[in-house]
Amino acid sequence: MLLELGVEDIAIIERASLSLGPGFTALTGETGAGKSLLSDSISLALGDRADSSLVRTGASKGNVSLLADLAGNAPALVRCAELGVDLEDGRLAVQRDVSQEGRSTVRLNGRLVSVSTLREVGTLLADIHGQHDHQALLAPERQIEFLDEWIGEEASQACAVVADSYLKAESLKRRLQALRAGQRDREQRLDLLAFQVEEIESVSPRPGESLELEASIERMRHAERLKQGTQAALGLLVTEEGSALDRTGQALKELEQLATLDPGAEDVAKPVRDALIYLQESGNGLSEYFDSLDIDPAGLERAVERMDAVKRLLRKYGDDESAVLDHCEAAKAELAELGDTSVSVDEVVRQLDEAESSLAEAAVRLTAVRRAKAVEFASLVTAEVRELAMEKAEFTVAIEPKAVDASGADLVTFLFTANPGEPLKPLIKVASGGEISRLMLAVKVAGAGRAGVPTLIFDEVDTGLSGKAAAVTAVKLSRLAEHYQVIVITHLPQIAAQADVQFHIEKRVEGGRTITNVHRLEGEGRVLEIARMLAGERVGESAVANAAELLARRT
Repeated sequence: MLLELGVEDIAIIERASLSLGPGFTALTGETGAGKSLLSDSISLALGDRADSSLVRTGASKGNVSLLADLAGNAPALVRCAELGVDLEDGRLAVQRDVSQEGRSTVRLNGRLVSVSTLREVGTLLADIHGQHDHQALLAPERQIEFLDEWIGEEASQACAVVADSYLKAESLKRRLQALRAGQRDREQRLDLLAFQVEEIESVSPRPGESLELEASIERMRHAERLKQGTQAALGLLVTEEGSALDRTGQALKELEQLATLDPGAEDVAKPVRDALIYLQESGNGLSEYFDSLDIDPAGLERAVERMDAVKRLLRKYGDDESAVLDHCEAAKAELAELGDTSVSVDEVVRQLDEAESSLAEAAVRLTAVRRAKAVEFASLVTAEVRELAMEKAEFTVAIEPKAVDASGADLVTFLFTANPGEPLKPLIKVASGGEISRLMLAVKVAGAGRAGVPTLIFDEVDTGLSGKAAAVTAVKLSRLAEHYQVIVITHLPQIAAQADVQFHIEKRVEGGRTITNVHRLEGEGRVLEIARMLAGERVGESAVANAAELLARRT
């Protein structure tokens, strides 16, 4: 679950923060106030591509911070453990900085990581359905994932068996190809793989090491200037004659003498005494920092050489250290396969036949699971989507055979029609953006509580809705919030009134600059915002009464 979001210098947001909780949260405000910027900021914190144009004009960088509670989120806990990210009380702090030049820096609980690592963790934290993100529902390769996610554990286990069988068969195919390629090709491949493994292992990069080295090199390159500046600050504050510490101590003595004449002077002396303590602590801290700054040309040279070695591996074997290490493990596995000459071609053929037979059987079982559940899934989604202003809509799942791979032997296609008398066709050919958005909501409601990430974010899911359909959508979002943390950006009062918590986003001009503010609505303030959403800028007594009634009816 997401707990806190902080945004600074992103587009028109100078500084904003949200404290988030479980249940249903609504974000409302005028068009263009910056509501979707908050969704974009969460996307950045989850690993979305950084665009330098997002940085606020005049700022050197923008940054987004996100605090998440991973309690109960086993996949995220496991992945963080694998990455070596230490969690305190199960909480993960994400810090993402974006510079005007487009460079991006990421920290997980203070540890530098790559954007690809952040993206991998982010997919386990939240699912964002923006005005364009619902296009995922149109992709055939994703439709099979939606079906399997809804089916749950039964599909998950069957998919795992298929994937394992497929990998085993593919491994045997590679071994057979290698045996048949001839001794010369085999020896050349062995030499190449051995060289790659030795080259990588001689460096043995650690995940995130290049980022750490960059920071360390910069520090060592500027060590002399840092020591000079630290020593100068230390002298001015503590060590030199007439330093701030000396003068503050003298001032305190004077005030303490005055306090013997007038007890009221003690109230003035107390903050000076505190300042003296802070100066002493600052001096200790500066001394420790000064001692930590080593001017070590040899150490700098070693770090630069290490950086060159790591970057050479990145250029040859992967985008980051994790990819390089994965390549090394794959090369080792292939070396082991090629080095095993005790197995004959006939034996490998026999093993491959058995593996392909097992794969075919596993794929048949997975197909049976999908076909058995697809009808129920389609029926539930149809029922849900008909309540969203598409009373005559039809939705079904077509499952056709395809060449078996790691996902099975099924081509899954979602078919849809919103109009009676029109034939069912693939979603991408018939559904509009608003229909897809509502269909996505129907899919999520139908699968509520079954699987998936703990947080769902909907950016203007209410497009094209009004009246009864809007009210039904609000209720459905409340039902989702019984199983997930749900955050919705909305223009509809029916949806906003159904939320457990509502934030108002407003845009105004201060000092000739446009800024966006975010604040939580309570009591009368929330009633007035719902009334504004109902009536526009001219809010009368009837609109206020209607708003109060909507809030009172919240389930």
